[in-house]
Amino acid sequence: MIRAANRLARNRGALAALVVLVAMILACLVGPRFTGHEPGRIYPDLVRTAPSLAAHPEPGEIAPALTRLAFRMRVTVSDIAVSGDRVRLVLSDMAKPIDERVLVYLPRSDLFGPATVLDRQDGGRRLVVEAPLGRLRFLLGTDMLGRDLLTRSLVAGRVSLLIGAVATAVALLIGIAYGALAGYLGGVADAVMMRFVDMLYALPFVFFVIMLLVFFRSGLGLILVAIGAVEWLDMARLVRAQTLSLRARDFVRAAEALGLSTPAILRRHVVPNTLGPVTVAATLLVPKVILLESFLSFLGLGVQEPATSWGALIAEGARALESAPWMLAGPASFLVLTLIALNVLGDGLGDALDPRLAER
Repeated sequence: MIRAANRLARNRGALAALVVLVAMILACLVGPRFTGHEPGRIYPDLVRTAPSLAAHPEPGEIAPALTRLAFRMRVTVSDIAVSGDRVRLVLSDMAKPIDERVLVYLPRSDLFGPATVLDRQDGGRRLVVEAPLGRLRFLLGTDMLGRDLLTRSLVAGRVSLLIGAVATAVALLIGIAYGALAGYLGGVADAVMMRFVDMLYALPFVFFVIMLLVFFRSGLGLILVAIGAVEWLDMARLVRAQTLSLRARDFVRAAEALGLSTPAILRRHVVPNTLGPVTVAATLLVPKVILLESFLSFLGLGVQEPATSWGALIAEGARALESAPWMLAGPASFLVLTLIALNVLGDGLGDALDPRLAER
């Protein structure tokens, strides 16, 4: 293992992929706390806002936003003047004096702060008002409802990475146990067990998921069950092949001669010697599971609102590709970067654990 770790440390590509993967995990875990936005917070005045480093509201957004708010307040807005981080405007109502309580609409819009009345004219039918401007930044823009896309992409990454990790763990547990037992028993037991695997291979995955949806409600739990119930098949075949080669080794025969039980032999001698190929396969299985979850969410069979995942965000972005291409570009970039990092890391682990390279 020390030699393998040294070979992995010399692989710059694998180390870079590991750094990217760790950074992605940390960003998804703690990043939403520092974006300045709640993942479900809706900004009605900033729907489908393009990515930008500039703070909102921008000069061209102030007058339309104030006009919409004035309509809700049932007044007329005029003489809008921006000075630094504050805006001054005049509210008018020719029929009756303006109730100052309507000024609460300004801070509710998130673009403006609490308003201050500077002057009352015409018996209260005309108010000169000043309010601070909000300072909202959307580095990846907003979606169709006005939610910050960066925050939602990071929160969605938690779900996608969780599904990848949990489904892979389930596949490892079932696949290792099933494959090691089948390979060690051999004979008729091995043939029967592997024919069962072949039967599951013949079942179309999407049909299997749709069949589950008939009996269960779609959601995160269903995705974990569906993916975990299928992805262990490849792992079982891999472990079985390794076990068939280990079964004839001297240390396994010695354990049998000492009277160790089958579970003890599998636990102490067979399974530990399959961990090299299994580790490599696991790193390559995680991106496969994430991509599979994204595919299901894209079809609408995966994670449902209010939860979200990279696949669900990509599906939303695909529907708004012409009018808001950043809705697809942002989540897709997170997904592609994670998949590339996992695949490069898996290749690096495969080279590091390759016994043919042990003497190099």
